[in-house]
Order: sequence, then structure tokens, then C-alpha cells
Amino acid sequence: MIRWLRFVVCCWALWWAPGAAVFAQQDAGEAQGLRIERAEDGLYLGASFDFTLPDLAEDALHKGIPMFFVMEAQVRRDRWYWSDRVVAEATRYLRLSYQPLTRRWRLNVSPTPFEKAGLGLGVALGQNFDDLDEVLDTLQRIARWKIAAPDAVNADTRYRVQLGFRLDQSQLPQPLHIGVLGRSGWDLAVLRSQWLM
Repeated sequence: MIRWLRFVVCCWALWWAPGAAVFAQQDAGEAQGLRIERAEDGLYLGASFDFTLPDLAEDALHKGIPMFFVMEAQVRRDRWYWSDRVVAEATRYLRLSYQPLTRRWRLNVSPTPFEKAGLGLGVALGQNFDDLDEVLDTLQRIARWKIAAPDAVNADTRYRVQLGFRLDQSQLPQPLHIGVLGRSGWDLAVLRSQWLM
């Protein structure tokens, strides 16, 4: 009986440990004012983030190296007998760059990943800014982002919406990959979840 109890406790600890590790990354910032709105044409999300850009990332930006960010939203159906089931997910890709010659900042937003050599074949929305504070204000706000189709959620089922925002270190140039490994100066990850009522 004691062996069985130990086995159950170990399984429980291993099952919850990855979730605890993800939530430990919240120290880099947090999502505030998470708003979820049901409409006839789908489920919309709005939020504001509170984070500071890592010093190493800001230094690289001033040298003309673009930074890539990923914003992910998932709608999960609550299941008591197993882990939650993902019923809808949406992703946004953001590219922040600085042009030292013109001293202008540019933020590109795309629903598809950016290629390392350019913007890729997808549609990207671009916006120019005069200073870093302006572009960070825009980067830290989401308004009416459609994350699910209307038939993805039912009124009689419990759902949890999870929102994540992170610096995509895999998109950094190859010489910076060596310096990124094991250094917390590049870490930027925000995770927030809320029940859909």
C-alpha cells in the first residue's frame, strides 16, 4: 500500500512540475487586464502586458539586430478525467527592428512566422515609431484579437484561455546563439490564464 501511495505521489509531482516551471517564468513580466469577449463571429481577446525589455535584447536592437516575439493564445476545454483539451489556438509573430541611420523603430506583426532572411510570403502589418517607449507601448497591448471560431466553444462547457508572450531566441542570428545559451539576460516570457465565463 505504501509503495502504491509513493508511486501516485511521484506521478502527481512529475505531472505538475512542467506547469510549475512555466509559471516560474512569470517573473519577467505579467499580463494585466485579460479581457475575453464572446461575439457572434468568434471569441476575442484583449490584454495589456507589463514587462521590460531585457538589457541584452535592447543593446542588440540598438546595434541593428532585429528581435522576434511570439504571442500565443489557447482555448482549452476543462476535463476532469484527463489533461485539458486544446479546442482553438492562435499565434501572432512580431518583429521589432531599429534603423541606426534613420533612428526609427519598426514593428511588424504577422499571422505567419517570419523567415530569417526576410518577411516571408505572409501578410505583415508594419508600423514606424520615433522612440522605443512608443513601440513598447504598442507591443504591450492587444485589442480584439480573434482567437477562436464561434463553433469552437459551447455555452455549457468550462474553458480556460491561456495567453503567452515570449522573446523567440531561435530567430536570433547564429553568432548570438552561442551567447544566449544559459544566460538569463535574454529571458522574456509572460504567461497568463483565465477561465472563460
